[in-house]
Amino acid sequence: MRLPPRIPSWGYLQTVRFFATSVPTPRIPQTIIEKVVQKYSVGLPDGKVVKAGDYVMIRPEHVMTHDNTGPVISKFKSIGAKKIVDPRQTVFTLDHDVQNKSHKNLAKYANIEAFARAHGIDFYPAGRGIGHQVLVEEGYAFPHTLTVASDSHSNMYGGVACVGTPIVRTDAAALWATGKTWWQVPRMVKVELRGKLAPGVTGKDVIVALCGSFNNDEVLNAAIEFTGEGISALSVDDRLTISNMTTEWGALAGVFPVDDTLLSCQYQPPPEHPRINRRRLDALRATNLTSDLGAQYSSHLIFDLSTLVPHVSGPNSVKISTPLPKLESQQIAIQKAYLVSCTNSRVSDIAAAASVVEGKTIAEGVEFYVAAASSVVQAEAEKLGHWNKLIAAGAKVLPAGCGPCIGLGTGLLEEGETGISATNRNYKGRMGHPKAQAYLASPAVVAASAVKGFICSPNSLDATSLPSAGALSFSIASGSSDAAEVPQTEEPLFPGFPAAFSGRLLFAPQDNLNTDALYPGKYTYQDDITLERQAQVVMENYDPSFAGNVAAILPSLSASDENTKSGVVLVSGYNFGTGSSREQAATALKAAGVPLVIAGSFGDIFKRNAINNGLVCLECPELVADLTAAYARGGTRGAGGCEGELTVDKGHEIRVSMTDGNVTLRGSDGKKTYKIRTVGASVQELWVCGGLEGFILKSIQ
Repeated sequence: MRLPPRIPSWGYLQTVRFFATSVPTPRIPQTIIEKVVQKYSVGLPDGKVVKAGDYVMIRPEHVMTHDNTGPVISKFKSIGAKKIVDPRQTVFTLDHDVQNKSHKNLAKYANIEAFARAHGIDFYPAGRGIGHQVLVEEGYAFPHTLTVASDSHSNMYGGVACVGTPIVRTDAAALWATGKTWWQVPRMVKVELRGKLAPGVTGKDVIVALCGSFNNDEVLNAAIEFTGEGISALSVDDRLTISNMTTEWGALAGVFPVDDTLLSCQYQPPPEHPRINRRRLDALRATNLTSDLGAQYSSHLIFDLSTLVPHVSGPNSVKISTPLPKLESQQIAIQKAYLVSCTNSRVSDIAAAASVVEGKTIAEGVEFYVAAASSVVQAEAEKLGHWNKLIAAGAKVLPAGCGPCIGLGTGLLEEGETGISATNRNYKGRMGHPKAQAYLASPAVVAASAVKGFICSPNSLDATSLPSAGALSFSIASGSSDAAEVPQTEEPLFPGFPAAFSGRLLFAPQDNLNTDALYPGKYTYQDDITLERQAQVVMENYDPSFAGNVAAILPSLSASDENTKSGVVLVSGYNFGTGSSREQAATALKAAGVPLVIAGSFGDIFKRNAINNGLVCLECPELVADLTAAYARGGTRGAGGCEGELTVDKGHEIRVSMTDGNVTLRGSDGKKTYKIRTVGASVQELWVCGGLEGFILKSIQ
């Protein structure tokens, strides 16, 4: 059976260290993103031109970690490393749990700072701001460089033409120890922006509408290159917002070009700075990279900015976006409003919100929380008078940091409440109680809603200057198609890797099962949480009974032979594990007794976390389709099983052969066989080593 085309599976890790390789004038056309990756790839064969789908060893310009630095330090030490190979490459920013003044958290922060001082690492303390904003302000995210971060919103760096992409904690430890890690170059997608935004329409409206308009995984696990004449009229802040939320759209990077707007607004006049200076900017102007004629893209999406009206995302999904005029008529009451996060808390955002609330007061029964993206932003907003206008209206000030966006600290949504936020995620349970409703919108809309007490537009928005709410124009250019599937080459199993996985099949009939559902955010920064405890809370936000059901099943399972790994095999829908970069979403499943997950497709960050931690991920769309038709309510994913259960257990036994890719499913109604693409020797070796951490330790020894 031939499966539908999809992104190629993981390839080999390269373990030999070489110097960086570049191809000044490649014979094979490249996109601008491929060219940047080429500059930062090491160990390439002579003449190798980096293209989408390639597995490369990269030595990025910088690697940032934040509150998760503590666990990275533990991983770093556990692999036997003693020295940061390149302190200039590494950046620490404390930003997530900055409201937490407990002795435990303050001690954690102090230990991170002490480690930074001991190793000569650039360190930004709690209160300085959200790491992504700091990296832009301080030039760590610089045009035409490759900078990675142990956080899913490193896509934001693309707003300043930097290829920013997320890594996970184990990757960060590997980078500290060796300066490099592995990466598969994503497929390339061109997003052409045409026209010009109407007054009152913002970059937030652009990305909210993109997420809702192209909501069938058109950019899933892709690197987006933004093009078109519409870009020139977008401010740098708009670009940062759009790039930031390409994460929620499903992409691994979202990169804007270097143009006069970027150079004149972001970097003029050039300051005397170690990373932002005249020498570097002159070199950028002299060698401005562009995509080659004939460069290949898996898809070409077109979006007309001139047809866009303000949009609102939700509730509880970025794939649902509604024109504000349509939603406003419903007068959806809110109890909380948020102007926080790295998405929309820059000076222009604060100014927009301040202009809306000036001379007014926040509605009775509504709490309006504000936090600047950084201390630099707050100081500028205070200087310009915007900050005091928000406070005078009754806004509640939080420190510069992530806070409610990640579900930490003051002001979280309570059960039954509805909130509207200028943040990037409105997944169920992320900003508070799983039974709350969360919407996303631009800063001005958030502020107006806080004043009136329901989701609405600001009074300053002139409806006569807007296009019709039903006139939004978007399309996929003819001739666009997904990259073809790469045929699998048969390979011998790595010694010690199971010949098969077998066990009870559990089916979660849900697409976009995100990391908040797999492992709740409230546990993410409890650094001392045990694997046993992770196993007890796994899937808690999706199905609170999941962990107990798995624990009850495991004692009845046994491997048929010593070459078979037994356990519960979880099957789910498409884009499994989308969301944040938390590794625990993978480690908790493995700890619970799930050695293998089968899905229609995976979120790339989750898949990387899984591979790095020895959890096997396989794609089998045909199996997912059959289970959906037989056991999902209404024959579609998203509403649980036919009997209302969130996780379906019909007693099926499954066996997955890792030698020939045969999947055998046995149940009361008989047997059926499927075919999957197995993992290669590189992933198998990581599994045998217990994950990337063990692989690095083996390499060091």
